[in-house]
Amino acid sequence: MTGAAQTPVRARVWHVPMLLSILWIHTRFAGGVGRGWLTDAQLMAQVVLRGWVRFLQDEKGIAGFIIRDASRVHGLYVHPRAQGYGIGRRLLNDAKTQVGRLELWTLQSNHLARAFYLAQGFAEVAHTSGEGNDEGLPDVQLVWEKERLA
Repeated sequence: MTGAAQTPVRARVWHVPMLLSILWIHTRFAGGVGRGWLTDAQLMAQVVLRGWVRFLQDEKGIAGFIIRDASRVHGLYVHPRAQGYGIGRRLLNDAKTQVGRLELWTLQSNHLARAFYLAQGFAEVAHTSGEGNDEGLPDVQLVWEKERLA
């Protein structure tokens, strides 16, 4: 993959359709649980308008994006065509330059995501049986702290 932007940029409302297409590759089309097409679109538009979404693009369009509200990472998604090229790492590194702590949740069964976040300096700090998440499946909280790594 050549031509990938090096610096994440803030998403705008006209990016919502492409952001949703990447989200749905990872949720609906992969057998995940969704809230409904319209609800997803409304929520994506809201987080974009709040300035919580930053993305990287390549020659084919948006390659990946992160949804982050201060220290809370709500989502990190990379288009399958762009996986393995450092897009997720660059999105996280951009977030790390803006805050001293990041936290997120992922499913315990998502071994690839857990390994990725651990490799990026996150530590597992809590496990649940799934109460409180959309899927009702066991999840894990991961935290990255600048001070812990210093």
